[in-house]
Amino acid sequence: MKQELPTEGYDDVLQPTAVRVVPNAFVESTAAHARQSEAPVGLRFGLQLSRYPGGREGLASWTREVAERAEAVGFDAVYVMDHFRQIPQVGRAWEDFLESWTTLGYLAACTNRVRLGTLVSGITYRNVAHLGKIAATLDVLSGGRAVCGVGLAWFEAEHKAYGWPFPPVSERYALLEDALQVLPVLWGPGNKPFRGKVLDVPDTTCYPRPLQEHLPVLVGGSGPRTLRVAGRYADAVNVFGDVAAVRKAAGYLGDKPVELTHLSTTLVGKDSQQLDELVRRLRPRNMNPAKYAASVNAGTVDDQIGRFRELSEAGVAEVMISLPDLDTLDTVADVISAFRV
Repeated sequence: MKQELPTEGYDDVLQPTAVRVVPNAFVESTAAHARQSEAPVGLRFGLQLSRYPGGREGLASWTREVAERAEAVGFDAVYVMDHFRQIPQVGRAWEDFLESWTTLGYLAACTNRVRLGTLVSGITYRNVAHLGKIAATLDVLSGGRAVCGVGLAWFEAEHKAYGWPFPPVSERYALLEDALQVLPVLWGPGNKPFRGKVLDVPDTTCYPRPLQEHLPVLVGGSGPRTLRVAGRYADAVNVFGDVAAVRKAAGYLGDKPVELTHLSTTLVGKDSQQLDELVRRLRPRNMNPAKYAASVNAGTVDDQIGRFRELSEAGVAEVMISLPDLDTLDTVADVISAFRV
């Protein structure tokens, strides 16, 4: 009796399906997205510029166009890194890189609404009183839109390249703490002297004073010592990391009257298909798609709405994002609009 063997399926035709390269840690935000839809909360958005492509002849127009587009799609602020050469986490030392406060002065003339600041100015890079004068000038020329970001400074190679001293951590903390105290004095009336642990400013004359009654000071850094200093003297502190890290920072700050802000690289796609296309196009050749997606917090519009809602619930008042592809600015607008309440 002839019997047919069961088929093994070798002749079946399998249709390809899209494979999601985004790690679960960045896309399991459906519940948070639903909470934002049902009970929306407000959140500010800042765009950080970390590279300047296009060649020196086109740098001015490129920078202006990006800032104008950011303002048009709803960003609340534009920030720039305060370095003098490109940092190794982003690119190569010889890539074009604009000086921060000069760039912000230019953007003050190119924009009308967005706040302008550094993320963040290394406290060792400039005489602190001079930094106060620069920030006050930007505030006047921008119509009261300046944010003064300051931090401990970390890029030792940059200091060596420019011939600047790079003091030990303890000395930089002392300088940062003095700076946070003297800057409001410089922006206030009169010319009273300031003497701190390491700073001595005999005359704090700084006119014109800022247009803002209180020019905000933002400190960059997530370490306990930085959070402690920011909690005493600053208006905001900018942290990194996932939601758990943000909750930890918020818990450390407790009820101190300081805002929590968050900086991350963020890749946004309209849907999963576009997102995967972006990941495959932008990733370095030697990095697999999933690893790259995780490194840039890749997610769809809905994913990012959920992620930012979770950050908001952890205590964040403003998210600053660096976009691997600035052509996605219009897509980011859909994320921002979800937080306009």
